[in-house]
Order: sequence, then C-alpha cells, then structure tokens
Amino acid sequence: MTEFNTNLWAPWRMEYIRSLADEVKEEGCFLCRYQSDMDSDEANHVIWRGRWCLVVMNRFPYTNGHLMITPRSHVGEIEQIPEDEFAELSRMIRDAVALLRQTVHAQGFNIGYNIGLCAGAGLPDHVHAHIVPRWTGDTNYMAVLGNTRVVPDALDALYKELVTNAQAVGLRD
Repeated sequence: MTEFNTNLWAPWRMEYIRSLADEVKEEGCFLCRYQSDMDSDEANHVIWRGRWCLVVMNRFPYTNGHLMITPRSHVGEIEQIPEDEFAELSRMIRDAVALLRQTVHAQGFNIGYNIGLCAGAGLPDHVHAHIVPRWTGDTNYMAVLGNTRVVPDALDALYKELVTNAQAVGLRD
C-alpha cells in the first residue's frame, strides 16, 4: 500500500489565531463594537441590522456564506436574551436562511449556538447563532479531518452580493 503525505495549507488559520490576541488588546467584544459602529458595516461585513440584532458574515467561515446573527445584549447564556431580542433573532435566522438560498443556492443548513467555552464558543460571553450553508457533495467535514476549509468565494465579493440581495427583498435599506 502506498502512503501519501499531503500538506493542506490553511493560511486563514494564522490570521484567526492572531485576531484572538488582537481581540484581547481591543476594548470590549467585537460583536458589541459591530452593534455600535454602523459606519463600518462594510468593513465588518454586517449584512443588515434589526432593532435589537444584526446579521454579520463570519470572518473565518466553515464554508461560503457562513453567517452569525447576534443580539445587542452582551450575555453569555441563551436564557438571558430579552424576549424582544430573542424573537427578532429567530426572525433574522429565518430571513438569513432565505437570503442564503437565494444568493449561494444552499441546499441545506446547519444552524446552532455554541454556548460556553467547552461547547466551542470562541466568544463565550456574547451569545450568537451560526448559520452554515450546505450543498449536496460539499466538503462536509474537511475542516475536522484535514484542519482545512474549502471556501469557494471571496468574503468581500460574497458580502456585496448578500447586501444587494438583502436590499432587494427588503431586509436592508
């Protein structure tokens, strides 16, 4: 049997690791900064805002179109989210799924929350939902098996397409 030694490079990983150190230097959590900094929506990849929540692209996506929906409240437990914010969060998850179906033609979705550090939450003190689009025959668990992600579209290019489609369906002004 022939043995294969293959290197799969994931240069985004070092950017992510460095961003964690930068996050410690900056004041407050990045989701709270995104909530208050409306002038930097494009730089922060904020797709649209509601009254209490916002939809933002994951800077280090598991796959193309990986979104996060976050409430304004900086709370670490889902039961601490105020009722109005939680209702809007749920509606925004629903609307983000529709937007992703239209924009990236996803055939399925993984939707969930990582609550607490041991659950994999990179930001354990600010609850947020993840939406990961899926396609038949996609790379599935490549990130788990090969410590590599296959993301077929540039973050900024997809951001522009998502914003255009969000405006077209009335999610964003």
